[in-house]
Amino acid sequence: MQHPKDAPLRSDAQRNRERILEVALAELTHSADAPLSAIAKKAGVGQGTFYRNFPNRESLVLEVYRYEVQQVAEAASQLLETRTPEQALREWMDRLAQYAMAKAGLADAMRKATSARGSLAGLGHGPVTSAVALLLKANEDAGTIRPDVTPDDFVLAIAGLWQIDPHSDWQSRAGRLLDLVMDGLRTGAPGE
Repeated sequence: MQHPKDAPLRSDAQRNRERILEVALAELTHSADAPLSAIAKKAGVGQGTFYRNFPNRESLVLEVYRYEVQQVAEAASQLLETRTPEQALREWMDRLAQYAMAKAGLADAMRKATSARGSLAGLGHGPVTSAVALLLKANEDAGTIRPDVTPDDFVLAIAGLWQIDPHSDWQSRAGRLLDLVMDGLRTGAPGE
């Protein structure tokens, strides 16, 4: 019997998927070129099960990223509880950069998986978009950023993060890039 695409996975199917993601995170963090067959084998699933969940490398890498970035996404609401909207947005951007760069192999895998598409459109869904939308709305309501910025605009604006070599002095480069993005967001803000 076929399940609708959005139907919840059976518990064993969910466990398989989570095991694949956990193994993929470890393997891709270690090496961006980790073979999919090796990931499937280490996760203890057959090729059919693996490819049903992740039809290609790009879908796996993007899902691993989303799976991992969930905790960064959840930080958005926590930051808004204790900081001004503007401070929360800028600090959240730093956390995103720090988390991504700490996973050097995952950052390499992200670059490889998204370079063919020419954008990070695949990140425009799920927890990242929710976090960005929450932070942008709080700032728009406070009058600290221009009112016409969409989450897609924001994701494209910070896409340069994925071009920074995680083995370089990435902190200062990421900081400058994110300061430029913040300056752009502030231009035209009602409270300016």
